[in-house]
Amino acid sequence: MNVLSCSINTLNGLYDLSGVEVGQHFYWKIGGFQVHGQVLITSWVVIAILLGSAALAVRNPQTIPTGGQNFFEYVLEFIRDVSKTQIGEEYGPWVPFIGTMFLFIFVSNWSGALLPWKIIQLPHGELAAPTNDINTTVALALLTSVAYFYAGLTKKGLSYFGKYIQPTPILLPINILEDFTKPLSLSFRLSEIY
Repeated sequence: MNVLSCSINTLNGLYDLSGVEVGQHFYWKIGGFQVHGQVLITSWVVIAILLGSAALAVRNPQTIPTGGQNFFEYVLEFIRDVSKTQIGEEYGPWVPFIGTMFLFIFVSNWSGALLPWKIIQLPHGELAAPTNDINTTVALALLTSVAYFYAGLTKKGLSYFGKYIQPTPILLPINILEDFTKPLSLSFRLSEIY
């Protein structure tokens, strides 16, 4: 019985620790959900930058590109090359996903370095790059993991799960653990970039 009370006290201590916050944060209540206001604001600024620059670049396309159109065609070609290098010849359907992730992360990280977020006053906390928040990086990592499983299941069907017992069934727990820890690893690596 003593072990049970010790375990309950340990869990209560962990629950108290989970409520610890570093700094002050600005929250909104939207539809019963608590939303981190700073991240929502800066994410929408990054999305507006991406959509606005894309709209400007493609509003009057030319056969021989100049200026912004030339730059965006170069970026698209870069994303296609990266996709082809990593995925292979079947890269086409993945270019929009990889491009969106790449551009959002790239512009988010640079927005933290270039935009003067601190001049905007909030009731609590301050604005920073979206990728500065672990919630954003975890969401991006989970999207990547879901896409990874989707690609594997689409290409190989249920035989995709055979990879868990390769090269030997003894590695099954390690291979499963690898796939469940991958989003955590990706989210920490991404938040360290900033």
